[in-house]
Amino acid sequence: NDPYTRSDWDLGSILNEDFLELDDSTKLVGVQVILILAYCTIILFGVTGNSLVIYVVYRFRNLRTVTNFFIVNLAVADLLVNMLCLPFTLAYTLYGEWMFGQVFCFMLPYAQGLAVHVSTITLNIIALDRHRSIVYHMETKMSKDMCAVVIVITWAVSALLASPLAIFREYGTFDFSPNKSIQVCAEKWPESSMNGSIYSISMLLVQYGLPLAINSVAYIRIWKKLKNHMTYGRNDRHQRRRKTTKMLLTMVVVFAVFWLPFHAFQLAADIDSAVLSMKDFKLLYTVFHIVAMCSTFVNPILYGWMNSNYRSAFMSVFEYYRPSNVTSRCSKSRETQNEEDRVCTDCKSSNV
Repeated sequence: NDPYTRSDWDLGSILNEDFLELDDSTKLVGVQVILILAYCTIILFGVTGNSLVIYVVYRFRNLRTVTNFFIVNLAVADLLVNMLCLPFTLAYTLYGEWMFGQVFCFMLPYAQGLAVHVSTITLNIIALDRHRSIVYHMETKMSKDMCAVVIVITWAVSALLASPLAIFREYGTFDFSPNKSIQVCAEKWPESSMNGSIYSISMLLVQYGLPLAINSVAYIRIWKKLKNHMTYGRNDRHQRRRKTTKMLLTMVVVFAVFWLPFHAFQLAADIDSAVLSMKDFKLLYTVFHIVAMCSTFVNPILYGWMNSNYRSAFMSVFEYYRPSNVTSRCSKSRETQNEEDRVCTDCKSSNV
C-alpha cells in the first residue's frame, strides 16, 4: 500500500495549502524525465523478460517442470505489476492527484498488493519444496496437478490478504478553496487511522519478514546438505541441484535487497508521521519504489545467466525470430519444427 495515499494524511489535518507547498522535486522537469525513463525501462524489461519466461516454458517440453511452473507464476505476478500498476503509479507521481476514476482507485492498489503476496508466497513454496526433496531425500516430486492446486491456493490466499487495500479505500474530491480542488484516492480505515498503520506493519511482516526468514532457513539447510554430498565425491545430479539452488537463492536475495529500502521507509512513515512532512518525502518514496520494482525484471536475467536450460531456450527463441530466419522457417517441415521443440536436450535431466 502506498504511504502517500494514506487517508490519515491525504484527507486529514495535514492535507492543506502548507502541505502542498512543501518542496517537491518530482515537479522539476529534469527529475520527471529521469522518473519517466526509469519507470519505462522497468516496464519494458519487465514485460519483455517475464513474457519470454512464460513463452519458453510453454513452448519447450523439457522446461515444463514443477519448479518452472512456479517460476511462471512469479513471472505472471511481475507482469501484473509491470502492465497494470507501474504506468498508473508513474502518472500519479507526476501529476500529484488521482485521474483514473473510482474503479481504478480500488483496483490498482489491490492488484499490486496481490502481486507482491503471490511473489513472496511462491518463493516460499519453491524453497520448501526443494527443502523437502533435498534435505529429507523425498524422491517423489510434486505432481503437476498438485502444483496447479497450490498455485490456485496461492492466488486465493494472496487475494484475501490484499483485500483490505480495496475494501478500506475512498475516492473523492478534496476542496481547498472554491477555485481549487484535487481528486483523491486514499485508504479510509474505520474508527482510527491507526488501523492503517497496524495493517501496514502486519503486511511488512507477512510480505517481507516472515518469507525472508522461511527462505533463509530452508536454503541454509539445503546448502549444507548439498555441500556435505559434494565433500564425499562428485555427483552430476548434486552438481545440477547445487546450481539450481544457487539460482533460486539468488532470486530470494535480490528480492530481499531490492525491497528492503522501500519497506524500511514505509515502516518509518508508519511509526513516525513526521516522516510524511519531511523535505522531498515524495521523491524519496518514489526512488525506493523504483528500486523495489526493479525486482520485477531481474529474475529473467538471472535465469539466462545462471541456468543453462533457460539460456539455451532464450537463445533458441532469439534465433528463431531473427529477421533472416523468417523466410526459411516458413518452409520447414513439421518434423524439423518438432525437432526444434527438443531444445536443451543435453540439460533435460536437470530439475529446472
